[in-house]
Amino acid sequence: MEKMQFQAESKRLLEMMVNSIYSQKEVFLRELISNASDAIDKIYYKALTDENLTFYKDSYYIKVIPNKEDRTLTIRDTGIGMTKEELENNLGVIAKSGSLAFKSENEIKDGFDIIGQFGVGFYAAFMVADTVTVITKSLNSDVAYKWTSEGADGYTIEPWTKEDVGTEVILTIKDNAEEENYDDYLETYRLQSIIKKYSDFIRYPIKMDTVKSTLKEGTEDEYEDETIEETINSMVPIWKKNKSELTEEDYESFYHEKRYGFDQPLKSIHINVDGTIRYNAILYIPETVPFDYYSKEFEKGLELYSSGVLIMDKCSDLLPDHFGFVKGLVDSEDLSLNISREMLQQDRQLKLIAKNISKKIKSELQSLLKNDREKYEKFYQSFGRQLKFGVYNDFGANKEALQDLLMFFSSKEKKLVTLDEYIARMPEDQKYIYYATGATNERISRLPQTELVADKGYEILYFTDDVDEFAIKMLMTYKEKEFKSVSSADLGIEEDEQDDNEENNQQYADLFEKMKQLLEGKVKDVRLSKRLRTHPVCLTADGEVTIEMEKVLSMMPDNQNVQAEKVLEINPNHEVMNALQQAFSQDQEKLALYTNLLYHQALLIEGLPIEDPVEFTNNICKVMI
Repeated sequence: MEKMQFQAESKRLLEMMVNSIYSQKEVFLRELISNASDAIDKIYYKALTDENLTFYKDSYYIKVIPNKEDRTLTIRDTGIGMTKEELENNLGVIAKSGSLAFKSENEIKDGFDIIGQFGVGFYAAFMVADTVTVITKSLNSDVAYKWTSEGADGYTIEPWTKEDVGTEVILTIKDNAEEENYDDYLETYRLQSIIKKYSDFIRYPIKMDTVKSTLKEGTEDEYEDETIEETINSMVPIWKKNKSELTEEDYESFYHEKRYGFDQPLKSIHINVDGTIRYNAILYIPETVPFDYYSKEFEKGLELYSSGVLIMDKCSDLLPDHFGFVKGLVDSEDLSLNISREMLQQDRQLKLIAKNISKKIKSELQSLLKNDREKYEKFYQSFGRQLKFGVYNDFGANKEALQDLLMFFSSKEKKLVTLDEYIARMPEDQKYIYYATGATNERISRLPQTELVADKGYEILYFTDDVDEFAIKMLMTYKEKEFKSVSSADLGIEEDEQDDNEENNQQYADLFEKMKQLLEGKVKDVRLSKRLRTHPVCLTADGEVTIEMEKVLSMMPDNQNVQAEKVLEINPNHEVMNALQQAFSQDQEKLALYTNLLYHQALLIEGLPIEDPVEFTNNICKVMI
């Protein structure tokens, strides 16, 4: 028996890997199964060029064998095995990949690829094992060998007896610790769960012995335990199949099987790309919003596989935030992975896949909008807010890509419409895309500020989400048309009464100046309104910050006390104007009372809080007496 030492760098890397690199200890089984799959692949490659070797796929498999009594877990394969030299090279030097070297020396054919890197993932076994033993016999040798190690102190190699070609990796599982129940890795149900999670699509059967209770022959109610060898993994992933083989029911079944949601997906997207970078993907647009979607707990991301082996549960880099609602997975043979297989390098391939997926999702949503309006509107009711956030987020970097997907309720159509549909209906004399903000469509429809725009026959978009106006401010224009709030100081509407309004403003200048003084610190100005028809009063805003934006910002945790420059507008054709004039000339105390009441009425219309509700109710009573 030969005692060997790891290289100094390998020793340090082993300690680091066991203690920190892998975030979940269960991945050790994924790594060992991937290595076993690679070993079988190597025989397949040899059979392609060696006429003396025939590859019968049914003869090759991986078997997982827990033994509670001996406290061992064995992963056995019928692969190519290793010579003594290969044991030293592949297991004696951590991070040297026998699979990688083999891959570079052999041409890859028929879609098979080596997924493991024996000598890296192999050492994940020490996260759960005190001792690791490898018994192997190479296809190219008549002698078998046994490799044994207890970790960083080194390893031994000695000749051994093994009849068949292949490898057995035997783990002596650690005793339970305070924070880790290592017994789990000897339980059949737990091992099956890990295999299904990470290695379900390994191309060779992964077998385990399971105990089933069966009716004893010749009896009606006596049962006996029977050991049955079962294949745990499904082997053929749905995304590797041709689309023509699959039905919508197949996609829906996979959606529920993967627990992407309890709802029915609105749309499934199957992608097969075989170009500069190869990848397959199955994506889903859900029907309903997950209960935690708008919470800090929600994690976006797609499952990421490398040649059928799960690398990450949620790879957030594959989805932009505005498409964070998409569920599904991506499988690629071309991704560059680092030593843990959990942490992806931010390489060109990953970024290219993410870019292509984003384009595909947008294309599918546009198709849904065009060809199945009802289904798109259902989607938009659930996730439209996220699209609008995407327009606003990252300083508008994605606004061009998302603007055609936006929809808002229309004052004319009484339903959701796109910006393109709005533009198509605009009269020639209309300069702007008009919008109004409020808590509900019904409340917006009754806003005093909408009267002039509505009288001109112009369509108004209703904004009811807190992000709506911020998104539109970031968008700025759509097809060269600017957006204009119905509460803006200048509506851009030519009025026949323009000269009369200017004359009236001069006439009421002293009155408005006095009202402005009474409301000092509350409004920027008091002026006659050109927009009001039947209502007596309203609030509008000068500047970029609107009243609705002020309301949203005031609810933010880091409230900067940003306020709109409010203007109190008075309807010159309403009877309240006569009362104000009379009070101004005869009773300054009554003018203060009326001014206060009108200001608070305007606040209520806007859904803004009244500063002193008691004072407001007392003032109403004063008017009644």
